[in-house]
Amino acid sequence: MKTLKTVALHILCWVLVLGYFYGGSLIEGTTLRASAFTISMNFIQIMEFYICYLWVYPRFLKKGKTPFLIGGIVLTIAIFIASRYLIEEVLYLKWFGFHNYAEGTTAWHYISDNICWSLAFIVVPAAVYGIEKSFLAERMNLKLKDEVVKAELSFLKSQINPHFLYNTLNYVYSLAIPVSDKLANAVLRLSDLMRYTLNDSPDGKVSLDKEVGYLESYVELFKMRFEPNFYVTFTTEGIGDQKIAALILIPFVENAFKHGAVNDEAQPVRIKLKVQQKRLSFEVSNKISHAQKDHSSGVGMVNVHRRLDLIYPDKHELLVSNNGNTYKSTLILNL
Repeated sequence: MKTLKTVALHILCWVLVLGYFYGGSLIEGTTLRASAFTISMNFIQIMEFYICYLWVYPRFLKKGKTPFLIGGIVLTIAIFIASRYLIEEVLYLKWFGFHNYAEGTTAWHYISDNICWSLAFIVVPAAVYGIEKSFLAERMNLKLKDEVVKAELSFLKSQINPHFLYNTLNYVYSLAIPVSDKLANAVLRLSDLMRYTLNDSPDGKVSLDKEVGYLESYVELFKMRFEPNFYVTFTTEGIGDQKIAALILIPFVENAFKHGAVNDEAQPVRIKLKVQQKRLSFEVSNKISHAQKDHSSGVGMVNVHRRLDLIYPDKHELLVSNNGNTYKSTLILNL
């Protein structure tokens, strides 16, 4: 529906623009030659507009991509000049017996004149794209503020229960120590998980080593449940003083444990976390289990997609592959 509205709005705008261009000609009359050149010019300008609007500016109008932006604009102008030459100097001459520029026009004059003609439809799509981005950013900010308010209210409503559960787990741990070391260790791991979820920071971010510690506790808790037939490898590299959004990685591990086979020694669940400079790569792969172990709706993965869009806009990449036997997800973050 949103796409249809956008297309309809674009069509309406072009109808108004072209109506302005052709209105006088329709009323006063015109020649075939003048009409042909007007049509070719408008066609090429519209083509130029959408090359910039759909490809150049969305891909390259970003910090650190100025050389690519300049290259994209130069390429667009070159396409404009080449298209106009093909239509007005080659095809029109072949079809109608006339062309636009006079005989003897130098290549430099032709190129410089067409650069001037092309500039307007380099600037206009930049303005349109910028205005749209501004509206989207404003809408996103309003939505984010609304979600923050809802999250704060939800947190206040549920704050008592998690603390009560955490304190209760500590008490159960003290009771479990004389009974079973394994039971006590399981309660301790669960208590660690609960304590981590209760930690809060002003910006919602935590140190990466704490996030990794949470993942390790989660894996160890599952290991107690499934051992000795539990095959998971977890490797890390390059962890330092980096910060990351809290609980942003755990849904990928949860998803692997829910829908993957953790009891296959030949094809274990593989978890790899690697940091190079400010680039984090988190990869989770698992053999797909066809025995349904969990009937949940996958809300966790839906939420992580939403959080990534909000916290790391234009700073993350999520790649997913599924060949029917192995499911693999790779998250790349610019920290």
